[in-house]
Amino acid sequence: MQYTERLFRPPAEAYSLIFQVAYGCPHNTCRFCGMYKGVPYRVRSQEAVLAEFTRAACQYPQTRRIFLADGDVMVLSFEKLRIMLEELNRLFPRLARVNVYANGSSIAAKTDDELVELRRLKLNTLYVGLESGDEELLLKVDKRETAVGMCEAVRRAQAVGFKCSVMVLLGIGGHKGSLQHADATAALLNQMQPRLLSALRFVEVSGLNMYPGYETVSEFEAVSELIRILQRLELEKTVFRANHSSNPVPLEGRFPKDRESLVAQLKSLLPQLDRNGPGRLPFSL
Repeated sequence: MQYTERLFRPPAEAYSLIFQVAYGCPHNTCRFCGMYKGVPYRVRSQEAVLAEFTRAACQYPQTRRIFLADGDVMVLSFEKLRIMLEELNRLFPRLARVNVYANGSSIAAKTDDELVELRRLKLNTLYVGLESGDEELLLKVDKRETAVGMCEAVRRAQAVGFKCSVMVLLGIGGHKGSLQHADATAALLNQMQPRLLSALRFVEVSGLNMYPGYETVSEFEAVSELIRILQRLELEKTVFRANHSSNPVPLEGRFPKDRESLVAQLKSLLPQLDRNGPGRLPFSL
C-alpha cells in the first residue's frame, strides 16, 4: 500500500491491512500530540477509497484484519462508514474485523441504531484516547473532549458489542499535576470499564507547545505514576498493555488477576530508572 501522509497506527495493528480514508486529524488541537501537525485534514473521495479497496482485494484476498486511518475515522458520517464497511465485507470474504481511531464525541454523534449497524458490518475495535480522567488537565492540553463524555461514549459503544481500546498518557500532568492526573484517571477508568487499556508515556517532540507551567516528568516519575494508577484500578474484565515504544519495558496482563504482579514488576524496575531525565527514548513515536 502507498500512503500520501505519514502513517500512524496502534501497535496492535502492525499486521493489519491499512487504508488511509482521510488525511490528518479533524481536531488536531491537542498540545501533547505531534502526529498530524502540519497535515491539513481532508477526507478522501469515496470513489478513490473504494477503488483502492478493490485493488487491494486483488493483492491481499485473504485479509482478515483492516485498519482505517487517519485520526478519528469514526467522525465520518454514518453513511460514509456504512458504504465503506459494506464494500470491505463484499471484497474480503475472510474479513473478521475493521478497526479505527475514535473520539468520544464522534461515538456520541452516532445513534444507538447506527452503532449497532456499524458493529454488524464488522467495525470492531475503537481506539479512544482518554489521556486523563482529570477534566482540568484535559482543558490545559486542549483535548476538547471531556472525561465524562468519553466515559459515556465508551460505555455506549461497549454495550452494543464494540471493543474499546482506551489509551492513557503518562506524564502529561507534569511534576505538579502527576498525583491528580493518576488518581482522576484511575477513578474514571473504574467507571468506564474498558475492555482494552493501554498506557503510553508522553515524550516531548519538536514542534509541541505544552501548557504554561508544564515541567517534564522523569522516567522514574512516569513509571511511579503508572504504578499509582494500576494500584487504584478496579477493573472487572480488561486486557492491559504498555507495549508502546515510549515505555521503558513492555507490559501485558489481565485485570483483575494480574494487577499485583504488574505493580510488582514495575516496582522492581524503579531502581534502574532515570530520576533526573526521560531515560532511554524511542527512535520514533
